[in-house]
Amino acid sequence: MAEKGVKLHQEKFQASPDDLCYAGPEDVACDVCTGRKRKAVKSCLFCPASYCRDHLQPHYDAPPLKKHKLVDPCKNLQENICSRHDEVMKIFCRTDQQCICYLCTMDEHKDHETVPAAAERTEKQKELQVRQQQIQQRIQDQEKDVKLLQQEVEAINVSADKAVEDSEKIFSEMIGLIQKRSSDVKQQIRSQQETEVSRVKELQEKLEQEITELKRKDAELEQLSDTEDHNQFLLNYPSLSALSESTHSPSINIRPLRYFEDVTAAVSELREKLEDILRETGKNISLIVTEVDVLLSGPETKTRAEFLKYSQEITLDPNTAYNNLLLSAGNRKVTLLKQQQSYPDHPDRFSHWPQVLSREGLTGRCYWEVERRGGRINIALSYKNIRRAGRSNECLFGLTDKSWSLRLETNSYTFCHNNIQTPVSGPVSSRIGVYLDHRAGILSFYSVSETMTLLHRVQTTFTQPLHAGIRLRSFFDGSSAEFVKLK
Repeated sequence: MAEKGVKLHQEKFQASPDDLCYAGPEDVACDVCTGRKRKAVKSCLFCPASYCRDHLQPHYDAPPLKKHKLVDPCKNLQENICSRHDEVMKIFCRTDQQCICYLCTMDEHKDHETVPAAAERTEKQKELQVRQQQIQQRIQDQEKDVKLLQQEVEAINVSADKAVEDSEKIFSEMIGLIQKRSSDVKQQIRSQQETEVSRVKELQEKLEQEITELKRKDAELEQLSDTEDHNQFLLNYPSLSALSESTHSPSINIRPLRYFEDVTAAVSELREKLEDILRETGKNISLIVTEVDVLLSGPETKTRAEFLKYSQEITLDPNTAYNNLLLSAGNRKVTLLKQQQSYPDHPDRFSHWPQVLSREGLTGRCYWEVERRGGRINIALSYKNIRRAGRSNECLFGLTDKSWSLRLETNSYTFCHNNIQTPVSGPVSSRIGVYLDHRAGILSFYSVSETMTLLHRVQTTFTQPLHAGIRLRSFFDGSSAEFVKLK
C-alpha cells in the first residue's frame, strides 16, 4: 500500500506532455493562441509575430507566407517595427546608422544613403568575419604567449632550484673549509700546549730535585755549624761548603697571562676579514638576484622619463674613427671635416667610410639620444666584428647582418639591416632616441621633441654585445652628431 501511495503521489505531480507545450514566464508565447498560450517555436520578422507549432503551419503551406523570414523565438519583435509609421523596418540608413521603414525614406531620411537591411547585414557580416579572424588570431597568439610564459615559469623555477642547490653546496663547502681550519688550529694549539706543558714540567721536576738537594745540604751545614770540635769542623768544611752549579736560569720570567691569546687575536682578525668579504659579496649577490629579469609583456615604455631610467652614457672610440672625423666634447661629438686628423694607424679604424663606433659594449637595457646638426647621418648599432678595412659594403652600417641602422635624410627616415631598406614614417626631429633591450632582442628608434614618437622597432635575437655607431654622409660640410648628456 505504501508503494502504491508513493506512485500515486509521483503521478500527481508529473507534468503531462501538453503541459510541457505551454509557455512559462521565461518562454516566448504564441501571439495567436487564445486562453492559455503555447510556446512559440518560431518568430516571423515580416509579420511580426511568434507562433506555436500549430499556428506556424500556414507559413509552410501558404505561398505568400513562405517568403517570410522565420527565426528562433524572439521576445523583442517590436523593435523591428517603426514606432513612427508602424511598419516593419527592412531598410538601413547608412547616413544615420539605423534601421528604418520604407515610409521613413520619403520624409525624415529623404536623400540619405539607404540600402536593404539584408544587404547591410551582408556587409557587416563580412566585417564581423574579419573581426572574428582577428580575434581568433589574437587568441592563438596569446595562447602561444601563455605557453611561452608557462615555459618561462618552469625555466625560472628550474634555474632558482639549481641556484639554491649550488649555493647551498658552495656554502657547505666553505663551512667545511672553516671547520677544517678550526680543527687544524685547535690541533696546533693542543700540540703546542702539550709541548710547552711538558717542557715546563720537566724544568719544574729539575727545580724540585735541586730544592731537595739544597735542603739536604742546608741540613748538613746546620749540623756542621753545631759541631764543637774545631778540628772536626775544619776537616769537613771544605767538602760541605762547596755548592754545585744550578741547572736553571737565575730567574724565570713569567709572562702575565699571555700564552695563546695572540692566536685568539689572529682568529678574531680572520673573522673580521671574513665578515667584510661576506658583507661586500652579499651586496653583490643581492644585486645580481634582484637584476634577474623576466620578460613579461608589461606596459609599454612611452614617456621620456621612463626611458631615462635606462640612460647610458656613450663615448666614441678614437681608434675606430675615420680619418676625416673629429671627435670632441669628451668623445661624445663627431664632426666631418675636409682635413684629415692625425690618428695613428689602428686595425679597428674604418679606412674608407666616415663611421665611428662607441667604446662601450652595450648589453642589458640602455637608452641614449643623438642630436644631429647639418646633413644626413646614420644612427646605428653594430657588433664589434664588423669589417673595417676597404670600400666593401660589409663595412657599412645596415648593409650586413652585423649592424642595424636608421638613416636620417633631410625630411625622411629609412631603416636598414642586412641590406634590406625599410621606409620609416614619423615626425622629423634633430634628436633621435635609441632604446635597446639586449636580452629581449628589442631595438627601438624614437623621434624626440616635446613628445616621443616611435619610428621603428626591431624584434630579433642579439648574439653579441652591441656598439653604438655614427655615419656622417654629407661629405666635408661640417655636419655633426652628438650623444647627448642625459640628466
